[in-house]
Amino acid sequence: MGIEKMTMPQLGESVTEGTIEKWLVQPGDTVNKYDPIAEVNTDKVNAEVPSSFTGVIKELIASEGDTLEVGEVICSIEVEGGGPAEETPSEPEEKSSETADQKQAAPAQKSEPKKSNVRYSPAVMKMSQEHGIDLSLVEGSGKEGRITRKDLQKIIDSGEMPKAKEEVRETPAEEVKTAPAAKASAPAPAQNIQSAPGDIEIPVTGVRKAIASNMLKSKHEAPHAWTMMEVDVTNLVQYRDSIKGDFKQKEGFNITYFAFFVKAVAQALKEFPQMNSMWAGDKIIQKKDINISIAVATDDALFVPVIKHADEKTIKGIGREINELAGKVRAGKLKSEEMQGGTFTVNNTGSFGSVQSMGIINHPQAAILQVESIVKRPVVMNNGMIAVRDMVNLCLSLDHRVLDGLVCGRFLQRVKEILENTSENTSVY
Repeated sequence: MGIEKMTMPQLGESVTEGTIEKWLVQPGDTVNKYDPIAEVNTDKVNAEVPSSFTGVIKELIASEGDTLEVGEVICSIEVEGGGPAEETPSEPEEKSSETADQKQAAPAQKSEPKKSNVRYSPAVMKMSQEHGIDLSLVEGSGKEGRITRKDLQKIIDSGEMPKAKEEVRETPAEEVKTAPAAKASAPAPAQNIQSAPGDIEIPVTGVRKAIASNMLKSKHEAPHAWTMMEVDVTNLVQYRDSIKGDFKQKEGFNITYFAFFVKAVAQALKEFPQMNSMWAGDKIIQKKDINISIAVATDDALFVPVIKHADEKTIKGIGREINELAGKVRAGKLKSEEMQGGTFTVNNTGSFGSVQSMGIINHPQAAILQVESIVKRPVVMNNGMIAVRDMVNLCLSLDHRVLDGLVCGRFLQRVKEILENTSENTSVY
């Protein structure tokens, strides 16, 4: 028998850490390779972590709620064979216990090596900068004293930022200049809100924290601009309504208006590839593949699964994929790879009656299109007559570092043209 260690896997591109939401096994349980052992939340997706080995769970090293970097050990498992592996855990255990004793005996000395040796994850660095936290003053609870997002969240929730020592008053003037900016970024007033009798305190979940972090990053980094265009979709509505019954009977799912909108956007992106771009600091990357992210909401979270190569798919194909991805989100079965690679986001805000909204761009994309509710309105026609028409507003938020009004206006005009020319002559297949 031998002991193997399982580590926090990388559950998506650019993912640097994950939080153990729930253990699905306990010490002594027998598992097969690829059996799920834990539910993990990252800033990309919730996912089940599979076992890397067949054997018996020996120890759960990470606790529920712990945030660990990719590659850190989460549990150990006893497997057949590999004799020498049994002896290796003993030395690290002695070291870890010795480290624990050192922490209790001399907590004041811990900050000394941290300043010189510790490497911080990108997520921790970003979080500390957003809230003005000096990482050299934070005691880490991770492996070898490493600071995790959980440590910083505790500080933020408490509202008590770690105080610098007296020597800070003697720092050079050029360093002191940075202090006001750090203070300004810390949302201190929000931390002082107290619950009153009858109030309900709702814990912030890992998914909600990830949404907040991504939205904050997008608003801080991307200069948002906004534009709107109204579209007459009377013919599209009549066409879709005329085929929806037969389509449902033949295909087994509903053909929605949203599928027509996503197809029109994908076609327009192919003609205006600048819209399918991302800001990369010293360059703009114009993506070849057209992968449409669609926003799907649950009661307490928002997910953005991706329709890959949407320009190559029919309205029927897009409709089927929208239906399947939405079902996976609501069943909690969406995989991390199904949320990766998006190049442009389309949000169906009209599904709950909105007629005008301004979306926050899905970082690092350059734009997001809100498809609003289709409503009947009196419209002055070209012949001067007034008619009741089915109208929809398309609201575009754009990253002004990447896109300008001219290309965005032309892009929306093309989407409008495609939608207004959809009729019984349009094939969904």
